Amino acid sequence: MNVVIIEDELLTAKDLTETLKQIDATIIVRATLSSVKQATSFFATNDLPDLIFSDVQLGDGLSFEIFRDHHINVPIIFCTAYDEYALEAFKANGIDYVLKPFTNASLQRTLEKYKRFKKQFNKQGDAYDKVIDLLQKKSGQRNSTILVFQNERIIPVPIANIALFFIHNKMTLTLCFDQQVFIVSQSLEELEGICGEEFYRANRQYLVHRKAIKEVSYYYGRKLMLQLTIAFKDTITIPKEKYAEFLQWLSNT
Repeated sequence: MNVVIIEDELLTAKDLTETLKQIDATIIVRATLSSVKQATSFFATNDLPDLIFSDVQLGDGLSFEIFRDHHINVPIIFCTAYDEYALEAFKANGIDYVLKPFTNASLQRTLEKYKRFKKQFNKQGDAYDKVIDLLQKKSGQRNSTILVFQNERIIPVPIANIALFFIHNKMTLTLCFDQQVFIVSQSLEELEGICGEEFYRANRQYLVHRKAIKEVSYYYGRKLMLQLTIAFKDTITIPKEKYAEFLQWLSNT
């Protein structure tokens, strides 16, 4: 198994390399990268590994920048001393989040988790690769389902079951008609293309399903406010410049 390590502390990178090889002698560490710039250059000119171990905070920025700017469709295990980046990690193909200082036991568990995922999705040939590709779908592609994250699971959810997508703490979340909330990997811009005309981009934070709209009312005379068919704590408004477009879309039932 080919592995790339992204870690700006030399001793930590060396310790991680040695520990991984102790756990699994078949692991080959193809590269140890110490910065966003170095990792970006490496992935632009080299084949992708089977698995990436990455710190979050590097000397020249957060490692999420690497995975946002490149089509890196392999699983990533984040190893960091901070737990506030957990949600963002799972948005970036993260399959696990190991807090430093890591131990043989914690790395053993995370490797077993990776192997379970790979075994599960390899039951039908290259299904594992197809799942990762689905996580990276771009605008313009239409699906009947969206892949969502819950704990250690990746779950396909029918788009018809989704009431809205919304941004919270820089994460894209989905609220289903049955009130379940999940993390999704795509941006709202990408989801607009994937989900099609049954959804409307109310503003920068909300993408709403037509069937989730119960009624519309004026909001302080300057905006339209949506009343939903489900419980949702936020107030969703339509700016005045989008009145005509929104009402035309709403009338096309």
